[in-house]
Amino acid sequence: MQLNNRDVTGTIDISSPEAVCISVLEILRKRYPQADFGDIEQLFTDFARLYRGEYPGFHACDTHYHDMQHVLDVTLATVRLIDGYDASQSVNDQLGAQFAMIGVAVGLFHDSGYIRRRGDTRHQFGAEYTKIHVTRSSRFLADYLPTMGMAWATPIAVKLVHYTGYEFDPATIDFSDPKLRRLGALIGSADVMAQMADRDYLQKCRDRLFREFELGGIARGRDAAGVEFVRYSSADDLLRQTPEFIRHTLVDRLGTLFGGVYRYFDAHFGGKNLYVEAIERNRLQLEQLLKRSD
Repeated sequence: MQLNNRDVTGTIDISSPEAVCISVLEILRKRYPQADFGDIEQLFTDFARLYRGEYPGFHACDTHYHDMQHVLDVTLATVRLIDGYDASQSVNDQLGAQFAMIGVAVGLFHDSGYIRRRGDTRHQFGAEYTKIHVTRSSRFLADYLPTMGMAWATPIAVKLVHYTGYEFDPATIDFSDPKLRRLGALIGSADVMAQMADRDYLQKCRDRLFREFELGGIARGRDAAGVEFVRYSSADDLLRQTPEFIRHTLVDRLGTLFGGVYRYFDAHFGGKNLYVEAIERNRLQLEQLLKRSD
């Protein structure tokens, strides 16, 4: 399947770690001109090595929905949201360069839990870790960040990454600094917004995500009595449920749980929310296809 490798602006190649790194640094240096972002390039280099199978002890990424392009798309969206947020705040209320740096690290490695270790003999596919991949990502960050000289960020990052998953309720995560809760909401919002705004979101749901759901035990579930039920019977069934998923995500997860921080894309883009516009296009296209049974 030939897919589009451009971000919502149509200008950045989100399949290229180098291109996204350049864009991220441009945003951060403009927002925080006095800050040192010398470690950013190494974060992107190590991320690329991990996903390509060049990082010691790990296989290459084999999840085709939660792949390198997805992670780069999310990381770029995270930095854009942080930029828009801090552009809208007084100096005392801004997140600042250090928290932005943590946001980049968490964005880049938030799905590292899908990647199998070389010694893994129990699993053949990374998607089999779907239900616990965020916890595994947290462990990866705990091991990796100190090697980068970012031990100071580790206790924060291992909690923030859970804003991208469903293993724990983010509202129960203990942070003494309310800014960290806001950073978590920005990261979690970037994760789902980037997915739903993807130019090939519908195709990826059909041709890639359903397969991951099958391997990860998401397509089927068990009720309180232990009786198995079917959540998604096929890739087409997944698509039929996607418009409701989009609506539910925008209202409940993004709007209520994360406090509507996705609106800070407006400030980054100078008044337009390109992610919301792209999501609406995807939703309308899917609903039209479903009406035609296409």
